[in-house]
Amino acid sequence: MSRKLFTSESVTSGHPDKLCDYISDKILDSILEKDPNAHVACEVTASMGLIHVMGEINTDCYVDINKIVREVVTSVGYTSSDSGLDGNTCGVIVSINSQSGDINMGVCESLENKNGDTSPESQIGAGDQGMMFGYACNETPELMPMPICLAHKLAKKLEEVRKNNILNYLRPDGKTQVTVEYHDNIPKRVHNIIVSAQHSDNINLEQIKSDIKKYVINTVIDKNLIDENTEIFINPTGRFVIGGPMGDTGLTGRKIIVDTYGGYACHGGGAFSGKDPTKVDRSGAYAARYVAKNIVKSGVCDRCEVQIAYSIGVSRPVSIMINTFGTCKYKNLTDEKLSDIVQEIFDLRVSSIIKNFDLRRPIYSQLSSYGHMGREDLNVPWEKIDKTEIIQKYIKNIVQE
Repeated sequence: MSRKLFTSESVTSGHPDKLCDYISDKILDSILEKDPNAHVACEVTASMGLIHVMGEINTDCYVDINKIVREVVTSVGYTSSDSGLDGNTCGVIVSINSQSGDINMGVCESLENKNGDTSPESQIGAGDQGMMFGYACNETPELMPMPICLAHKLAKKLEEVRKNNILNYLRPDGKTQVTVEYHDNIPKRVHNIIVSAQHSDNINLEQIKSDIKKYVINTVIDKNLIDENTEIFINPTGRFVIGGPMGDTGLTGRKIIVDTYGGYACHGGGAFSGKDPTKVDRSGAYAARYVAKNIVKSGVCDRCEVQIAYSIGVSRPVSIMINTFGTCKYKNLTDEKLSDIVQEIFDLRVSSIIKNFDLRRPIYSQLSSYGHMGREDLNVPWEKIDKTEIIQKYIKNIVQE
């Protein structure tokens, strides 16, 4: 029996980086609500009472960015300098330019379109080059790795008990981390848990430890996963009063591993937040998750990683790779053959992804915290498992050859 430990982390929406992601996506949503065809690349930094909004945006509509920033900051819980930031009084700087014309012409008219393919599905070119990864496994009902699932659930619960005044001394900033022990690649137990929660200055550490264990950890982690050897660390430094942008500068796109699979799978490097769906960093990663999830759900394998690569200005992927990590259930079904099947079943042109997932809607700010993948609670289209039957039919034909 092989034994290994794997660790993933999550953060609350009040973490400085996640606050920036939230602002970026809220600006994106506000623009898409008025102009679904807008091209948006919006990034934010937050530090010491100052929010700086930057980026490139092409749109005919107007949104009040200053107002959006303040609404997001206060909704997260930063309403006084004691918590690390006051959304009512913080400084807001806006530095927005239009999208480069060199990029825009490749997005608006793909290489295929210029070469005579006038179909609507080939009209739009990718907004950048790059590679995106999708992943799925049968460790959890969401077909996500267990460590990141548990870390997200702990972080969400930490925010919930704060906002519902169950633990009214908590402040917006917080982090969680979970290490899972695997036996022969099967999760067996939780090895350790770390929760770091920002708090007011008038509460002692022992009370914090007792409350978080009772109201957060014990309500989230299955008791069968915890044993007498599971280590639990709560605010291990002993104090977490200074938090938010006062304690650490925030930046859009700095929690890309939290946004995806917790490090359990590869990552192409591109961030999601603040980007409209012509940016394949976002839409391509959603499509890759969709493919991987449907393959695992169809029973082909226990684990599946999908890589899709694009070229700027080109609608179709320049490469597709499938890796089942030796867990495929069919002897004569290679990863290469599975890749060919994916290209037959899934239309991964940029326009098709946008259309099939209806990505020009203002749906993104709700995804800015607690992961973009495995979000069945939000009914996002890339979590659908509607291709399993056709995958099984293709597999059956290959097996019978």
